[in-house]
Amino acid sequence: MYEIEEINVNGDTMEVFLFEPSGIGPHPALILAQHIPVGHTGIENDTFTLETAKRFCLNGYLVAVPFIFHWWPKDEDIIVKRDESRDENMVKDITATSDLLCRKDEVDNTRIGIVGHCWGGRVAWLGACHVPGLAACAIFYGGRIKLTMGEGNQPPIDLADQIKCPVAGFFGLEDKNPTPADVDDYSRALENAGVHHEFHRYEGAGHAFQNFPSPEHYREKQSEDAWLKVLTFMENNVKRLAA
Repeated sequence: MYEIEEINVNGDTMEVFLFEPSGIGPHPALILAQHIPVGHTGIENDTFTLETAKRFCLNGYLVAVPFIFHWWPKDEDIIVKRDESRDENMVKDITATSDLLCRKDEVDNTRIGIVGHCWGGRVAWLGACHVPGLAACAIFYGGRIKLTMGEGNQPPIDLADQIKCPVAGFFGLEDKNPTPADVDDYSRALENAGVHHEFHRYEGAGHAFQNFPSPEHYREKQSEDAWLKVLTFMENNVKRLAA
């Protein structure tokens, strides 16, 4: 259901997994920022990300999933990748993915959104701060938005005034990263920056409540409600934009 394209990012090769919907384009598109699945060496082994991309694709979006951990060998410990990650590299990855989509005849480059879960939620926020022209941003339980990654960088929360698109957020009230207090800070930063946003908070859910391969985290009822809401959000802010 997908094809893989390789693109050059600052001299390094990054895989981008592309899921194209049926029908005649140009299609609205989404960049899906990968979470950080411990023990997985690539997107092809990441069931959650693959199935999430397929579900968005079946709802009419051309979905691009960049392998943002390409800066290290695939067999490198994911903890090393996490600890050595730098925001400027993630921005390069998302920018390159956006540029790839904009070059495709199958994509309407006025209708591109970004979405991410966990680690990818932070990347989605970061992408919305730096990539011009994004139509919408959806964040699922993104942590570390208040923290710096890489010396000389700012915490993404401090860049909220650079976001030019509406933001949707989905969070579990039992989450420890981000905590409900962190989510309050996210909302306050967006409000102060004049960014339209809608946050949805779920009782009985903690971190990764959509991650169905992880039974200890997955909460089906909350997950399906969040799916309905994010699809409506993207429908209103990406798909319905005039081509």
